[in-house]
Amino acid sequence: MTDTTIQWLAAAIFALAIVHTFSTRLFEHLARTRPRHAGIWHLLGEVEVVFGLWAMVLVVAMAALQGAAQATGYVDSRDYTEPMFVFSIMVIAGSRAVLHAGRSVATRTAAWVPAAPAVGLYFVTLSVLPLMGSLITEPAAMTLAALMLRDQVFRQDVGTTLKYGTLGVLFVNISIGGTLTAFAAPPVLMVADTWQWTSRSMLATFGWKAAIAVAVNAGAAAFLFRRQLAALPPPRERREPMPPAVVAVHLLLLAGVVAFAHHPPVFLGLLLFFLGLARAYPQFQNRLMLREGLLVAFFLAGLVVLGGQQQWWLDPLLRRMDADMVFYGATALTAVTDNAALTYLASLVDGLSDEFKYSIVAGAVSGGGLTVIANAPNPAGFSILRRHFDDEAIHPLGLLAAALAPTGVAMLAFRLL
Repeated sequence: MTDTTIQWLAAAIFALAIVHTFSTRLFEHLARTRPRHAGIWHLLGEVEVVFGLWAMVLVVAMAALQGAAQATGYVDSRDYTEPMFVFSIMVIAGSRAVLHAGRSVATRTAAWVPAAPAVGLYFVTLSVLPLMGSLITEPAAMTLAALMLRDQVFRQDVGTTLKYGTLGVLFVNISIGGTLTAFAAPPVLMVADTWQWTSRSMLATFGWKAAIAVAVNAGAAAFLFRRQLAALPPPRERREPMPPAVVAVHLLLLAGVVAFAHHPPVFLGLLLFFLGLARAYPQFQNRLMLREGLLVAFFLAGLVVLGGQQQWWLDPLLRRMDADMVFYGATALTAVTDNAALTYLASLVDGLSDEFKYSIVAGAVSGGGLTVIANAPNPAGFSILRRHFDDEAIHPLGLLAAALAPTGVAMLAFRLL
């Protein structure tokens, strides 16, 4: 069996996985109307399961066509650092101590916003926390922001428009908010070493523009939904004491995972230490986000396996574009593939101009909120918030529509400023 056949098969399976992500609400509907097989329909309706499931189909097909040794060799050749890192960061960042620290920072900052307290906190959650992603990484910022929005907004009796509007702004702002440094956003991280981009150069070329776009998006959402937000009752919070020493230890563990993001033995060791600490002091913990973290890791690992077979058509497509075309092309392509995969492929091409490099990264991060697969942190936010939507499912077209306006703001910022 030729490699070309496998490539076409992998592309077809990748396309089926994308169609599956847009069909999850159908499976949730079948789970309600066909209770005899509700379990399998619920499983197929879990967006986090989609890419892992279809990756398994690809590996089985490769084993049947090329042999088990070649199939397992391909699986072993993939780099799963990012799925493991996102799992670790979700579990620790979702702990009560870290959430307590993040909420304290947001509440104090919101006091300076000239608006109703609920509106100010909403604005800060959608602006300051995404920009903090440039320091604590985008997955950590997504986890904190999604948990805070869950308590502030999504658990309340609000309309679907507010929920989707908030989700669209959150995903876009997280995607562009990590560009103030060279290590926090996955699509930037993929090219920073190869193209010798430093955090200083990122701040000068991308960061300040991203900060303006983040503020505009958050401000527009807060203004648009100000009456609904102002009418919401304050979230019911647990008032158990949180000793400063406990918060400090959790923040140190979070910082350690971020610092050793490229060294799985180290950050997984820190995660295991955290789990032991949580077991020893359960009075300072909520339910740990192990299930959500594992589902997101499964999703990302599946994307790694499937995405590794898409270079054959993505690479020549990028090579045929000029700097202007690649900006818009990267934004559109990001909707159907991980934005880090796009920038990684660009890093393999020699002789690119500085304008081309800027355009593909700007386009990739601009489009990072259009779908759940567009940016690595999106599945984390999706997993945290999806149960507060109808049928416990976020409609992909609803997310796409909600993200179009903030995506346009990001594109204008990167092109015109």
